[in-house]
Amino acid sequence: MTIDTEEDFDWSAPFARTGYRLDSVPALTDCQAFFESAGVAPIYLVDWPIVADDRAVAILGAARAAGRCEVGAQLHPWVTPPHDEVVSAYNSYTGNLPPDLQRAKMTALRDAIAARFGAAPTVYRAGRYGIGPDSAAMLADLGFRCDTSVRSGFDYRPGHGPDYRAMPLYPWWVETGGPRLLEMPVTTLFGGLLGPVGRWLYHRTSSNTRAALARLGLAERIALTPEGIPAAKACAAIDLAVAARLPVLNFSFHSPSLQPGNTPYVRTDADLAAFYRWWDVVLGHLAKRGVEPTTAAAILDMAQR
Repeated sequence: MTIDTEEDFDWSAPFARTGYRLDSVPALTDCQAFFESAGVAPIYLVDWPIVADDRAVAILGAARAAGRCEVGAQLHPWVTPPHDEVVSAYNSYTGNLPPDLQRAKMTALRDAIAARFGAAPTVYRAGRYGIGPDSAAMLADLGFRCDTSVRSGFDYRPGHGPDYRAMPLYPWWVETGGPRLLEMPVTTLFGGLLGPVGRWLYHRTSSNTRAALARLGLAERIALTPEGIPAAKACAAIDLAVAARLPVLNFSFHSPSLQPGNTPYVRTDADLAAFYRWWDVVLGHLAKRGVEPTTAAAILDMAQR
């Protein structure tokens, strides 16, 4: 369970270093309580504004100290020092930055998390899933052991980002020339009557054609997230993952969705109630299929062995 734990900002506006809010931070308390009651230890991937917020550190720090969650890093370059780049859509992907600047931001965020939470993070996600060719070696050298920036089945090239269409769904070791880094991709399944051909066809058609394929039940991309994916679809994707014998399922969402009005997915109190009902349904289905909650530490241990 990975949560992009970040500031509140207008997703439709240009990127900016200032002007964001942190109104959703108190909602982390309810989030943590909900997952604790379900026996799930979330991995909060915190970015710079969250690390700087005393309320967030108090909420997540207490849960981490009690072993009820993990705290990793998520890098939004536009709000992370040093601020040596022009703020732009291209530079919103960390992997597009010059190597020295990318490393400096990674280091600053790692050190801030270590100082504020009492332990250096070992799990990393690039904001907007934006890793680059130099990222893995830098992360391994900085003490990170697991990256979860790859969003299998997605193509971010139209916005200057990476292409993950062909990336696998299972974890793999990245050889960096130094310590190995485990890549734990965010899970996305492709369902529909066309089977494996559906994934190939999906990436070679227009958005209108993709919508038609989904309506006809021929091919559909299903990300494991409550943000825009109905619970029934997520449960169908879980069944596909179990049939494919995937060893790990990586769910994700953005922390601003824990408060109405911050993201397109949770606009009202009714939406927030539906958000938590989604988890009730999906966690119940996972239990029925024998899929158990795990942690990054446990996944790393299994991978090492």
